Amino acid sequence: MAETLLIVGRVLLGGLFVVGGLRHFFILPIITDAMRQQGVPWPRLVLLAGTMFEIAAGGLLMIGFFALPAAIGLVLFTIAASVMMMRFWSLEGDARTAAINGWLTNIAIVGGLLIAAATEL
Repeated sequence: MAETLLIVGRVLLGGLFVVGGLRHFFILPIITDAMRQQGVPWPRLVLLAGTMFEIAAGGLLMIGFFALPAAIGLVLFTIAASVMMMRFWSLEGDARTAAINGWLTNIAIVGGLLIAAATEL
C-alpha cells in the first residue's frame, strides 16, 4: 500500500509540473510579458529554459527515475519562480492577497517535493 501511495503521489506531483510546463507553450507571450514587467532579464529565454527543466524534472519524478535530484531541482525551481513572479511584498490589496496565496500553495508543493526526495534517501 505504501508503494502504491508513493507512486500515485509522485505521478500527481510530477504531473503538476509537466502540465504546468506544457501550458506555458500556449501562453508564451503572456508569461514573457509578465516576466518582463517583473524585471526578469531575458524573459523569453529564462521562461523556455525553466519550462524545459520543469517538464523534464516533473517527468523524471513521475516515473521515479532520478527522483531525488528531480525533486530537489523542482524545489529550487519553485522557490525561484515564486521569488521572480509572486512578489507579494511589493503589492497591495487583492494582488497582494493573491500573491500570498500563491506563495502558500508553492510552500505546500515544496513540502511535497521534500517528502518525495526523502523517500529516495
